[in-house]
Amino acid sequence: MNLVIENTGDGMECVDFRSLTRILYEKIGSSAYQTLEALASYIAEETLAHLSVTAPKLAPLATVRVSKPSAIVFASSSEVEISRTSTDYPRPSVVEDGGLHTATLALGSNLGDRFYNIELALRLLEAPNPETVLHVVDTSFMYETAPMYVTDQPAFINCACMIETNLAPSELLNLLKVIESKVGRVPSIRNGPRAVDLDIVFYDGSIIDTRSAPRKELDDLEGELVVPHPRLAEREFVLRPLNDMIPDFIHPQLRRSVSTLLAALPAAGMHKVIPFPQIPFESGPDTLGVPPTQTYWKFTSSNKPAARAGIQTLVMATLNATPDSFSDGAVHNTLPTALQYANDSVAAGASILDVGGYSTRPGAAFVSTEEEIARVAPCITAIRKAHTSLPISVDTFRPEVARAAISVGANCINDVYAFTGHNSYPSPTGDASDRCMEDMKSLAREFAVPVVLMHSRGEASSNKDYAAYEYAGANQQVVEGVRIELGEKVDRIVRGRGGVRRWLVIVDPGVGFSKSVDGNLEVLRAASSITADLFVGSGLDNRRRNALAGYPQLIGASRKSFLGIILENGGRKTEPKDRGWATAAAVACAVQQGALVVRVHDTREMLDVVQVANALW
Repeated sequence: MNLVIENTGDGMECVDFRSLTRILYEKIGSSAYQTLEALASYIAEETLAHLSVTAPKLAPLATVRVSKPSAIVFASSSEVEISRTSTDYPRPSVVEDGGLHTATLALGSNLGDRFYNIELALRLLEAPNPETVLHVVDTSFMYETAPMYVTDQPAFINCACMIETNLAPSELLNLLKVIESKVGRVPSIRNGPRAVDLDIVFYDGSIIDTRSAPRKELDDLEGELVVPHPRLAEREFVLRPLNDMIPDFIHPQLRRSVSTLLAALPAAGMHKVIPFPQIPFESGPDTLGVPPTQTYWKFTSSNKPAARAGIQTLVMATLNATPDSFSDGAVHNTLPTALQYANDSVAAGASILDVGGYSTRPGAAFVSTEEEIARVAPCITAIRKAHTSLPISVDTFRPEVARAAISVGANCINDVYAFTGHNSYPSPTGDASDRCMEDMKSLAREFAVPVVLMHSRGEASSNKDYAAYEYAGANQQVVEGVRIELGEKVDRIVRGRGGVRRWLVIVDPGVGFSKSVDGNLEVLRAASSITADLFVGSGLDNRRRNALAGYPQLIGASRKSFLGIILENGGRKTEPKDRGWATAAAVACAVQQGALVVRVHDTREMLDVVQVANALW
């Protein structure tokens, strides 16, 4: 067989002949054509289909020559040569009426930088040819899992996503194989190591089987498509990510929901993970701006001791580069003092440093965007230079400040208004809020940075009425309010086109923000229920699954005014810096409630509290 590709147009683009050769080898090996003409046409069609996805700027002419030795008596071989362009093969695989399909994909990686591989695959998925519509519209949490079937290999990172596309199943499968090749997957043993693995789990509610004859064995599906995925019901590492997005989806063959299928499996040792990118980084032409991974955190959604085994609550040290913060204003707002605090916090064992340049205390002075950048950027630059492997978050609600901070080394965004801006209460919509939301989402997507999204209602000292949630019962109104109000924002951020990856989101119930003393205590006591998998809302029409189910939590009660009120009620008036012991009690409660991370000012002392509390719970 001989294949020649000519470009008949003006566009120029590189052709990945390696992936093309591999795909043709697989396709031809599984074909059963009886004539050379049919085989040649098939090769030309597959070649042109592949190029339409991987090199859309070309106008290729594919010339295929195939021969069969000794097919004709007294002739050395019979031979056929054809030349074809894409116009010779109408493409019914793209829905011509513009209709879109919803597909669910499973992703996995256990070679190299696993998080980078998956993010690169997702970006390649959303960058096909101009005729193709393909958008990622939802993502699952991300999990680290032990290998299944072939156990002598590295642990996997697994996740899932939902897409909207006008590609038919076979065309989507071809695209996935191209992406696997681009990211770096090479043929290996079945169920063996791979840089990335992409599988179609569901396609609408369709049942698809491209095998030429019914086959009971599932050991050789190369080049074939079976949907739903035939081994889905036995794979927790696929079902659990699906359950994050579509727990009620009914398997079209088994007629059982995803959540029911998951519940039927014994729980395996799977932990959720949050990757932090290495920033700053150098982006090459083939990386699509995907940063390498600096580190990652493990956590579990369960508050049961058995599930939390080996999982520790982490400490976020708080660096306020401001002259007027409520507790430590003008203490760390010079470069030497800021760097000293960072060094001390790292030496004590802090897992992340949070740098802020705009106080959110009631009555704080307005700070311009330029001034806020001038406060945080030099601090982050110096800290990143001194601590290359330390996660650094920027505490800001402004996209401009977040971008400036990331450009000098921050790799996490901590936003007290959850991307909706400081004037978004009571309605987190409107032009300004929507612009802020889209800018922050775009920024988080561009750099693949984790985001902390906090519950708030405008100024911290106001809007403390949660009577609208009385239906939840005594001592549950504030918790219900957090679940619904923050849940609606998180859904807007994660779901839909351009959404932030679910595995990058940490939620903060907003202790000390728009809550009474009793309300803050309610949140601390029942923090684990804020992200529990339960139903929220009142009445049959408004009951729905908790949108915060499964998310990791950050809790920041350090030195807050409600602690001072409690102490004053006991006879002792305190300044914020004198509330260390009171903070310790709140931190211990947060650990007991399963918080992933606690935000504190007194790093060394609170690390002692966390260490003992981790041992207790």
